[in-house]
Amino acid sequence: PAGGSGRQRDIMGRMHSKGKGISRSAKPYRRSAPSWLKTSASQVVEQIGKFAKKGMTPSQIGVALRDSHGIAQVKSVTGSKILRILKSQGVNPAVPEDLYCLIKKAVSVRKHLERNRKDRDAKFRLILIESRVHRLGRYYKKAGKLPPNWKYESATASAIVQ
Repeated sequence: PAGGSGRQRDIMGRMHSKGKGISRSAKPYRRSAPSWLKTSASQVVEQIGKFAKKGMTPSQIGVALRDSHGIAQVKSVTGSKILRILKSQGVNPAVPEDLYCLIKKAVSVRKHLERNRKDRDAKFRLILIESRVHRLGRYYKKAGKLPPNWKYESATASAIVQ
């Protein structure tokens, strides 16, 4: 990139907004578990299983482990990521988390539109949200994370998001 601070400037923008944000979290440089951490890998895996049985999503599990158990990166302690641990225990979510959150958002906007029929901006935003749902669904079907016959339908979406 020309005349820059050495940072990459060719950043892909957001899909339905004008942002091109480059802010992100700083992961620890060392990939090994910290020396002060006394929790073993088996204890962390057990804790992840308990959190999953409570109905927590993988990112919520990561936040809980970081904030209340002092585990910054699960991968540095156990050697595998939270989602892979959940898959090995057979408690992984049926729908990927990012798709689930978009479907949840679409359901809440649709519920809002039932009460406020004249809210044109919400109607427009719902179209954008649902187009992102369709795009992500297409990606996950191609990647094999969703069954090939999976289809997003607004009528059945509220059942997915219980």
